[in-house]
Amino acid sequence: MTESVERPVTPPPRPPAPEILQATPEHVRQIEINRLRAKAAQREKESSASSSDVANSNKKRPMDGITTSPTAGAGSSNSKPLKRDTRLIGTYFEYDLSKMVNSKGGFLLEDNKEVDEELRRKEKERERERAMRNLDPPVYLDPTKNPRCQDCQTIDIDHTFRKVFGCLVCRKCQNDKPERYSLLTKTECKEDYLLTDPELRDQELLPHLLKANPHKSTYANMMLFLRYQVEEFAWKKWGSAEELDAEYERRAAEKKKKKNKKFEQSLKELRRRTKESVWQRRKDEEHQHAFGPLERDEDGNSRQVCHSCGFVVEVEEL
Repeated sequence: MTESVERPVTPPPRPPAPEILQATPEHVRQIEINRLRAKAAQREKESSASSSDVANSNKKRPMDGITTSPTAGAGSSNSKPLKRDTRLIGTYFEYDLSKMVNSKGGFLLEDNKEVDEELRRKEKERERERAMRNLDPPVYLDPTKNPRCQDCQTIDIDHTFRKVFGCLVCRKCQNDKPERYSLLTKTECKEDYLLTDPELRDQELLPHLLKANPHKSTYANMMLFLRYQVEEFAWKKWGSAEELDAEYERRAAEKKKKKNKKFEQSLKELRRRTKESVWQRRKDEEHQHAFGPLERDEDGNSRQVCHSCGFVVEVEEL
């Protein structure tokens, strides 16, 4: 028999592996140093590539380019000045907010000023008195202690009249007696009772109630006065109602006299201007002769003739 032939085996046998080289400590240290250098170079490249002007994949500025310091970008070489808006009209000023100083709005304030305790105490007392004055009075169980209307003796009084005018009156009496408790404006007091501005502004003489002007909100507030208080002060000032009526008639007559005098003066001025205009018109309508050169007639006399009307003037030559 013939010798047996070796058949191939699947998979074929691998060749024997060479001996694995063992890494020395110097090789390991050099590999670590190279790895750190590569990471540092990659990080520096990424930081230089990312800036505030380049948007990321989300169309946003990267977080590394955002700073919270107000002066961080002042000294950077990459910072560019902001472009001026062409829509702005007028002079454009640039301010450095870091160099601005708080001047306290132009007021001279003393930070170390000591507060006067006595002044503070008095101010608190005045505030307490104003608050107590604005409060409505309490209703007592004892009927004799409650304030009453001076006409009908009811306890349902109007506290606004009590605070402002010091008058104890209810709303029913106000409506039933307008000749006594109605309110007068400042103009009515000046025209009807002949009172002056200083007298009306004096709160002790004539207390008044301030209300918003109904004609326009920007106008000054109305000053309303109680009728019977105004009448009492007017009678005291002029003596009686008859004397007030006499003074009113005298002022009305004087006012009418001044008005008539002013009208007569204006009429006289109108007549004078009319007369001057008529005289000037007649003066302008008068003919002005325009004489020509000297001429000699048949008798040898010198004369001048007007070109427009033919008027002849004899002239004697010396």
